[in-house]
Amino acid sequence: MSLSKAFVIALICGSSSAIAADFTDPTWPCVQRKVERLSTGLMWPHPIPESLPEDESVQTDIAALAEKLSLRSLTLEELEPEVAAFAKAHGHDPALLGLVFQDVFDGLSRRRTRIISGIGDFSLGQIGLSEKIEGARMEMDTQMSKDEPDFDRVDALEEQLDWDQTIYSDRQKSITYLCETPVLLERRLYGIAQLLAGQIE
Repeated sequence: MSLSKAFVIALICGSSSAIAADFTDPTWPCVQRKVERLSTGLMWPHPIPESLPEDESVQTDIAALAEKLSLRSLTLEELEPEVAAFAKAHGHDPALLGLVFQDVFDGLSRRRTRIISGIGDFSLGQIGLSEKIEGARMEMDTQMSKDEPDFDRVDALEEQLDWDQTIYSDRQKSITYLCETPVLLERRLYGIAQLLAGQIE
């Protein structure tokens, strides 16, 4: 990677992140370590059945609880009574609790993967825009150094620069939130695993 490109990536991250982040991956401008895929085995210590039970009512209960656990608008504390009620209704069966976790894990992992991919697209877009801004500035400097500058061209470049810099700055405001989201999803999965595992007797 060229020094200029590394510098552009550093700009995307912001000065405070530039010290801690690794800029060898242009698709990852975040200070957080990039973990592309999560593993159920690292979160859930019990065997998970490969298929759902035949009882459709149990399948419905599993899907309903998994759907609620996947909603980030609901805290795990708010969901504790529902987890406890599910566990009690199904004999605190570790297999069924594991199936709930697997359902939640699959859904949140897919969402997390899409977000990481989106961060990559965002980063490459910002790098491209930064290089475009840099090129316009260099062209302006070249024009202004001439004995007879093309002021129409300079005006056009200034207008484009203002627009591109506004877009760049507006996008930068979202980078912190974007970078935190995969970590928040990972933490929620760990929390859900602990909440469900706590109901196993």
